[in-house]
Formats: sequence, C-alpha cells, structure tokens
Amino acid sequence: MIVQVRPLDLNQWLHSMRAHGTPVVLDVREARELQAASVKADGFSLVTIPMGVLPLRLTELDPQQPIACLCHHGGRSMQVAHFLKSHGFAHVANIAGGINAWSSELDPSVPRY
Repeated sequence: MIVQVRPLDLNQWLHSMRAHGTPVVLDVREARELQAASVKADGFSLVTIPMGVLPLRLTELDPQQPIACLCHHGGRSMQVAHFLKSHGFAHVANIAGGINAWSSELDPSVPRY
C-alpha cells in the first residue's frame, strides 16, 4: 500500500521519516512542466527524474531514503510510487493532488497550469 500525503501534511510525513535519512521529493514531471511550475526544496531534497526515464536512472535514488513522489495531479506519481515499492524502496509516498494541490493548499506562488 502506498501512503497518500496531501501537500499540507507533507512536512509532518517528512519529519516522521527523518530517522531513515534526508527525505526526497521526487518530481516525475516532464521538462516543459518543470518550466511551468516547480516547488522549492525546504526540509527535503528535490530530485527531478521524468517518469519515462526513471527505470534508466533508478540507481540515482537510495532505496532506504524516504521518497515522496510528485507530478501534476498525482496519477503519474502514484504509478512511480508503486514502481519504486516493487523495486525494494522502503519508504515511499505519493503527494496526492500533485503540484496542482501544492499550489492551492500549500504555496500559492507556485503557478497552476
């Protein structure tokens, strides 16, 4: 089962995971989406790997590190979260609602698209 974390609750999840290492927000959106809107790393490391190339770049991630996956609305990031879990990643969450919810719930300075 993949944990669903709303953007407003992300800091609490990140804090609860600190015993397992520095938490990562894994943004799996495409380059053009990253240009339209991005989040600022605050209390976590931000890693951007588009979903389509993640299998080729999987070794860039630490399977023991807490990872919260992010996309536009939460669908692609949920698929990535399942992929990571199936490849032995221990602490995986999906940011429910994606960057769209991040903008509306947490940081209105993040553009919505």
